Parts: sequence; structure tokens; C-alpha cells
Amino acid sequence: MPTRLLVPNLGLVLQSLVDFLKGLGAARLMAMIAVTAALIGFFAFVIMRVTTPQMTTLFTDLSLEDSSSIIKDLERQGIPYELRNEGSVIMVPKDKVTRLRMKLAEGGLPKGGGVGYEIFDKSDALGTTSFVQNINHLRALEGELARTIRSIDRIQAARVHLVLPERPLFSRETPEPSASIVVRVRGSLDPAQIRAIRHLVASSVNGLKPQRVSIVDENGQLLADGAATDIDQAVGDERRATFEKRLRKQVEDIVSSVVGAGRARVELSADFDYNKITQTSDKFDPEGRVLRSTQTREESSNSGADSGQVTVNNELPGNQQNNNGPQTRDQSKKTEETNNYEISRTTKTEVTEAGRVNRISVAVLVDGAYSKNDKGELVYKERTKDELDRIAALVRSAIGFDQKRGDQVEVVNLKFAEGPQVQPINEPAGILGMLQFTKDDIMYVIELGVMMLLGLVVLFMVVRPLVKKILASEELAALTNAVTAPPEETPPPAAGGPAALLPGTNTTAHLIDVAQVQGQVHAQSVHRVGELAERNPNETVAIVRQWLSEPAE
Repeated sequence: MPTRLLVPNLGLVLQSLVDFLKGLGAARLMAMIAVTAALIGFFAFVIMRVTTPQMTTLFTDLSLEDSSSIIKDLERQGIPYELRNEGSVIMVPKDKVTRLRMKLAEGGLPKGGGVGYEIFDKSDALGTTSFVQNINHLRALEGELARTIRSIDRIQAARVHLVLPERPLFSRETPEPSASIVVRVRGSLDPAQIRAIRHLVASSVNGLKPQRVSIVDENGQLLADGAATDIDQAVGDERRATFEKRLRKQVEDIVSSVVGAGRARVELSADFDYNKITQTSDKFDPEGRVLRSTQTREESSNSGADSGQVTVNNELPGNQQNNNGPQTRDQSKKTEETNNYEISRTTKTEVTEAGRVNRISVAVLVDGAYSKNDKGELVYKERTKDELDRIAALVRSAIGFDQKRGDQVEVVNLKFAEGPQVQPINEPAGILGMLQFTKDDIMYVIELGVMMLLGLVVLFMVVRPLVKKILASEELAALTNAVTAPPEETPPPAAGGPAALLPGTNTTAHLIDVAQVQGQVHAQSVHRVGELAERNPNETVAIVRQWLSEPAE
């Protein structure tokens, strides 16, 4: 039974739908179809835009090789991506960027656009000549140095060229290696960074000296020319700049704590002596002597004289002499003593390295004091001489003032061109401070709001007028049919009806009542038709023209 009742109802519904579509006409039907298609497309775009994941940057400044390798890996994983800036920038969903960076780093991507030691991973060493191996080694060394240099702050790209000459046969001297580096930087490099790059490359290549490394930026400006004295000069300038910066900061800190932050200006200049002096001196101490050796020598001698004559007989051996006369004897004794002493001696060699401070000059400019008057305005007041003297004493203690060295300290009080300003602390407040929304989150919420606003505008400005217009047209057609239809005859009252029960009722009175009711209905219909005609003048004119064009019966 339910099935039998459902089928006729479905047929009636379909028939009613077909009659409704036929009653609309071809123009209205096409307009409805166009509006429906536009609404479906609009809401489909809104849904796709809202459901599309938010894209963020995965890597920037990629080479073509790295970009191609990363895209292959993303396609293999089925992750959506976008390419920008001719493939040098890759965008991926925001919620997957961290995991992708770790995954790609595990595979060695990005490589940095250069060839490193991975060139030996896929090479066949068995059939490779020594010349090719040397070239590959040079390429790998240049690529690894370029990658290391790119890791330094402010350096976007780098390229390294190494010249490693071989020692010629039958030559006692070996040519020195050299290097050339081209860098692309953001802003400018500090002298310390330039010197660090030169020492980094020199330490990585056997036999390469820092002064043999030249550095050029992307604008063709020579940052390091490789002169022999360039390193020493850079070291001296860096040492002086570091010394001046350190002392200036100390003076600014101690003065700002007295006069207030930003109310003091300090300029410091240090005169350095870069001459290297070597001095040797010998010193002898006459009081400090030590006996080293003593030498003593004694001599003694005896001599006698004969009074007789000297003859041949007396000189013959075995001859006995008759010393009957008196004899004379001489005795002598001689003693010599020699003492050797060691005298104390001091040899002193002094080497004075380059970079001695000859003089320090400090100029300190301090602002005056400010106080509020009765009106709440800031009034400037100069500092007293006692305050300036105490500030100068603090500055002298901070720099290690030496009057013999010729140091100078000047503290001057002048009014600054800009008065003191209280800078507010920029801290997030309100809802943004509590939720800590990022810029991307705020833009995403704004985008959703704009999409919802556009949807409401389309709904109220397009869909609602069309539906209202269609319903008004149907109502006008129904009333028109009701007015143009011939009046139906009122059936006579039944024998047992209420009119038959009333006393004194007759057929004439019944007809009068029926006429009154029909007149009231006709008047109400005419009134409603007038209201519809006033609200829809174009449709009313069309209906009247249709009536006029119909042939008379």
C-alpha cells in the first residue's frame, strides 16, 4: 500500500515541477540557470580558497640543480608546492615546512649550488686518470669552501677559485698558491669578517698564505687586494677600532647612568704607535764580584864569591881548591800571587710590540637637566661646574687617564636639539597580546572575513531579489487568472441547510446575500490587483497588452 500511494505522489510532484518550469518561460529559466551556475562557481571558489592550506617559504635563493632535486622529492611524497621567482623560491604548506626541512637535510638538500666532496661518491676511481682525480679534488675543495663561506652572516652567495701550481721539475722553488673569492653580500662586510674569510681559506689549503687571498664583492669592489702589508694594516686598524669602541662604551655607560639614557654623546680617539722596537743592554755590577781562581809563585836563590885567583888548575875537574881565604854569599826570595775574579753582568733585551697607546683624547657632550614647572612644561637647566668636574673625574678613571702620556678629557654641557622623549614600550595588548597572533594568522582571518562578506552580499543583493521577483510573478499570474475567470454559479442551499431553517427566508433574500458576498470578493480582488499593478508596472502593462491583442469572441 505505501508503494502504491508514493508513486502517484511522485508523479504529481514531477508534473508540478514541469508545469512550474514551463510557466517561468525561456528567459527566466536561462536567467535562473546562469545565476545558479554563478553562485555554484562563487561558493566553490570560496570553499576551495578556505580549504587550501596556507603556503610558506621552504627555501630561497636556490640554484636550478637544488630546485629540481627538491621538486622531485616533493612530488614523490605527494606534497603540494608552488614555485616563485623563476624557481629559486619554493612554497609548501605551513604545517609541513619543519618536517620537510629536516627530511631534505637528511638527504643533503639543498647542496648550495656547488660541487663538494660528494663528487667522489659516484665516480669510478678504477678507470680515472690522475689528472681527472686532481681536477675533481680541486672542484670539491672549491665547492666545500664556498659552502662554508656562505654560512657566514650577510653572505648570500660565494664562489671560490683556487690556483694550486705544481712544482716544476729541476726547480728548487715552489710557486705559492693563491685564491680568489667572489661574494654577494647583504649590506657590507666588517674588516673582521673579511680577515676571517681570508684566514679560513688559507687554513684550508696547504701552503696558502692569507695575504695571497683576494676578495671581490658582486659590485666589483675590491675588499682584499692581497698586498703583503694588508694583513698587518687590517690587524692594526681592527685593534684600534676595538680599543676605541670598548672605551667609548665604558664612558657612555658611566655617564648615561648620571645624566640619563641618550642624554650624552661620547667621541674617543686613540693614537697608536705601530713601530716595533727591540733594545739590548748590558749592565756590570762592580760590587758583585766572586773569586774564581788564585795563583801563587815563590822563588829563592843563593850565590857565593872566591877571593883566590882564577887559574887553569882551578878549573880542571877534580882539582881541589884551597879556600883558605874568606868567602861571600847572597840569598834572595821572590813571591808572586795572582787572583782572578768574576764580575756580575746583566744582559737585557727589550722587545716593544707594535700597537702602543701614545695618547687618548675624549670629548663628552652632556645635556642639561629638565624639570617641570607649574604648567607641566619641561624647563631646561644647565649643569653646575661641580657636576661637570665629577663627570670628568669619572671619565678619567674609566679610560685610565695618564697625564704624562698627554691624555685629554673635555666635558661640555650644551642643550641638545631634541628634548627628552619618553618612548612607549611596544608590547602587544588586548586580544592580540593574549592570543599572540602572527601576521600570517591575522591575514588569514581577514581573508576569511572578506570571503564571508562577499557571500552575504551575493546572497542578499542577487539571490534574494531574484527569488522575490519569481514569487511575485507567480502570485500576479494566479490573481490574473482568478479575475478573468467567469463567476461560478452559487449552488442553491440544501433543503436541510441553515437557510431553510430560518423563518421567512426565500429565494430572493438568498440571492441578495450571495450577490453581496460576490461583490465583496470582487472588490477585494480588484484592490489586490491594483496593489500588484502598482508594485509591478511592467508586468501589468504586459498583461493589458496581451488582453488587447486577444481577438474578441
